[in-house]
Amino acid sequence: MSQKGKTAVVTGGGSGIGRGCALQLARDGAAVAVWDLNSEAAAETVSLIQAEGHRAKAYVGDASARDSIAEILGRVRADLGPTLILVNNAGITGIVPFLEITPEALERMYRINLMGPFFLTQACIPDMLAAGWGRVVNISSSSAQTGSKMMTHYSSSKGGVIALTKSLALEFADRGITVNNIPPGFIDTPMARGALPNIDAIAAASPMKRAGRSEDIAAACSFLASEAAGYITGQTLGVNGGRVIY
Repeated sequence: MSQKGKTAVVTGGGSGIGRGCALQLARDGAAVAVWDLNSEAAAETVSLIQAEGHRAKAYVGDASARDSIAEILGRVRADLGPTLILVNNAGITGIVPFLEITPEALERMYRINLMGPFFLTQACIPDMLAAGWGRVVNISSSSAQTGSKMMTHYSSSKGGVIALTKSLALEFADRGITVNNIPPGFIDTPMARGALPNIDAIAAASPMKRAGRSEDIAAACSFLASEAAGYITGQTLGVNGGRVIY
């Protein structure tokens, strides 16, 4: 699925799902802007991409802060070109009983998981409109589809990402821009292991009896960012090993 000549921005690209997506899009031919708060992690992803002979550059900053978004996208345009593929992957999670969720925790969850993708997409869409072509892939969560006790702030923020996807898809469907989302199931990542120490037991109870891998999400992302998915927009492509079926 060739993306030669296109620039992709992947937030949270320093590890886990973001790293997997960055590596796959680079293999597809895109120049990849690896965006992460962790400079060492972003640099490591870039090194992995460059070791395979592909083009990538690391960018360090807050993908949910409008000032940081404007500054970094300006550098991406100068270094790699206009953003035509955007993967909104950066996010946080948390397990907290509903009655113990503080206003500060709720605000932080929504700012990073929902407002960040909102503002970053808003900043990238002009490049896509100018090109008459664009792909936005949002990473949501299967918890937004099923609900999740003690993760109300997390699951509701990701539910907002799904609604954001549908609304943007409708608004830009006739402009050459597609917007889709992938709600992962139990994917074995550092963030998941930090939030769910019993991830192996949870995965063993799932239909496939295993956790997903970052590569599973990356493959779906690669497809949705490709020409082959040009007539697909506003859709939820579940990559969850059968955890959610409908």
